[in-house]
Amino acid sequence: MRRALEVAADNPPGNGVEAGAAGDLSGDIPVGAVLYGPDGVELAVGRNERERTGDPTAHAEVLALRRAAALRGEWRLDGCTLVVTLEPCTMCAGALVLARVSTLVFGAWEPKTGAVGSLWDVVRDRRLNHRPEVYGGVLATESAALLRAFFR
Repeated sequence: MRRALEVAADNPPGNGVEAGAAGDLSGDIPVGAVLYGPDGVELAVGRNERERTGDPTAHAEVLALRRAAALRGEWRLDGCTLVVTLEPCTMCAGALVLARVSTLVFGAWEPKTGAVGSLWDVVRDRRLNHRPEVYGGVLATESAALLRAFFR
């Protein structure tokens, strides 16, 4: 989770200021995601890029999944672990289920849009063909602090 927090705090290339600081030109909410392979090696990272790219699907989790799939040359990410600083939304929860991610670890809970137990529980829906193991609230205080700093 500490690596995901580092990713969340990083800036888009050329920005030159700390994420969430006054003058941050990206405008993207600082959420970081790291995808680890079955052997524990980091495969890919993602940070929210919706504002920077104009892409509504450019959430940290989706970007990390896309990059890891491209690296591996396949969409199935069996045995992989996704670590993200904020509870995934419905889109991201659905994407990680469809990608067959084995384990999800997340930091702060998201009561407004969270789809891993807060508002919905997409990843544990027994009607789906894949359900990852979930560990929520890991370094939640640190993850929430990063978000609070951004929204000041």
